[in-house]
Amino acid sequence: MDTSSLMEQILSKDNLNTAYLQVVRNKGAEGVDGMTYTELKEHLEKNGEIIREQLRTRKYKPQPVRRVEIPKPDGGVRNLGVPTVTDRFIQQATAQVLTPIYEEQFHDHSYGFRPNRCAQQAVIKALEMMNDGYDWIVDIDLEKFFDTVNHDKLMTLIGRTIKDGDVISIIRKFLVSGIMVDDEYKDSVIGTPQGGNLSPLLANVMLNELDKEMEQRGLNFVRYADDSIIMVGSEMSARRVMRNLAKFIEEKLGLKVNMTKSKVDRPRGLKYLGFGFYFDSRARQFKAKPHARSVVKFKAKMRQLTCRSWGISNSYKVKKLNELIRGWINYFKIGSMKTLCKEMDSQIRYRLRMCIWKHWKTPQNRAKNLMKLDVPRWAAFKIAYCGDRYARLAHNGWVQKAISNKRLTSFGLVSMLDYYTDRCVTC
Repeated sequence: MDTSSLMEQILSKDNLNTAYLQVVRNKGAEGVDGMTYTELKEHLEKNGEIIREQLRTRKYKPQPVRRVEIPKPDGGVRNLGVPTVTDRFIQQATAQVLTPIYEEQFHDHSYGFRPNRCAQQAVIKALEMMNDGYDWIVDIDLEKFFDTVNHDKLMTLIGRTIKDGDVISIIRKFLVSGIMVDDEYKDSVIGTPQGGNLSPLLANVMLNELDKEMEQRGLNFVRYADDSIIMVGSEMSARRVMRNLAKFIEEKLGLKVNMTKSKVDRPRGLKYLGFGFYFDSRARQFKAKPHARSVVKFKAKMRQLTCRSWGISNSYKVKKLNELIRGWINYFKIGSMKTLCKEMDSQIRYRLRMCIWKHWKTPQNRAKNLMKLDVPRWAAFKIAYCGDRYARLAHNGWVQKAISNKRLTSFGLVSMLDYYTDRCVTC
């Protein structure tokens, strides 16, 4: 494919319109110039032709990205770079033209940030390999990958495919545009800011070299962005692969392997893309399930949404709970979790009963509402005036009868078990 005149494709009306719509759909925070995505249309109407001409003549200068630190669940922070909305628009337009070119080169076992590919496909492929007898896992952790990409190595790789100097120039400019940290400018001498529209594609260009190396060695692997696992048949092979690949990654790609987090393990000790793995003795094969740490995070979010002291309506709590449940199950639906769903349904309903009981406030109102929900008068008054704690009352048989599972469903609450059963691929 001829890649010597890509800038005109990037600047075509249809491509720019598609890029604009995508940036607006993505929303996102404002960059260092304070412009929001809602202001982009007016800005492009006034300055669109100037921007296009600057890109054609290599005079466009991207603005620094705004550094945002996102806390990690296991400690530390993830550095997120927020480009200006105009730079996001140009990056998106560039990525739309370059992606089809690189898709022809990327490995079939690479799943991250690619069209029509997802994390679940990576997990399913990993399970296939484990169940083919490759049940020793090499889990390689790249230390702060997006912050450590070597610009010269990356641009050399891009130059092998892209022959349009204007495109190469703007990509280099985005890489070295700098970072604003608390109103202080810093040069970006290495790294590709996590948060830019081009960054996922550039990451795959760099790590495709690792994919090719693993394929050349005849290894079974899956990769999702910078999360790679290799499956081999023995511990000795796994340790040899760990040594050799760590050397290749550091010497040839200029990246850093975190040897304290990288490990050789069996599937049961693995956490990959939020999933854990176990051996089903009946089916005599490995299967996936939500990892224990993923479950802990879900429970913490669920408790936050069902906090009695959160002063918003119970209908809003149910709405946010439903969003959490649907999103979580849509992600983990390839895993086995019927028992977990039953347990979580019970906990969610129990905590909602406490929220509803508190919302009723006074003993008179509680008795009145219980009687409305078919609780006998004597029982309603006894419970309403008993002074028991919320947790004890939420387990009371009459309260459970009044605020029954069926009534909570009619109130709009989604059952995790029902939603999972409708969607899972393992049932």
